[in-house]
Amino acid sequence: MKPLYIVTNNPLSKEKFESKFKIIYLERKAAMDVLKKVRDEIHLGHELLTHPLMSSVKPNETPYRTVCLSIEKGCLDMQSLDIIEGAIHTTEKFLRDFKTPDWSERILQDFQVIDCDLIHHAIE
Repeated sequence: MKPLYIVTNNPLSKEKFESKFKIIYLERKAAMDVLKKVRDEIHLGHELLTHPLMSSVKPNETPYRTVCLSIEKGCLDMQSLDIIEGAIHTTEKFLRDFKTPDWSERILQDFQVIDCDLIHHAIE
């Protein structure tokens, strides 16, 4: 895999990966904020290395999102842009049609583990 950095709002992902990778941590931000930050980074020439909706957990169900991008910058990667725009559109649709439940702290921690584990298996 290419050298990478991580954009996340997941405190567990930040804690687990910050010793190995550069992290852009969006503390107390929504998953949609992560997707929009990733889109901004793609516009700067970074390439998407993990899919922003890479689990069966629906975008309105989990408040956490962790995405990997290439450190190297190049020309605008249209495939990365198409994927992130599709993820933003899908997330907007789910959030409009189905509100995110008011999860307990225990369930929120479970979502952190799921999100972190998906990225761990994608990059290690």
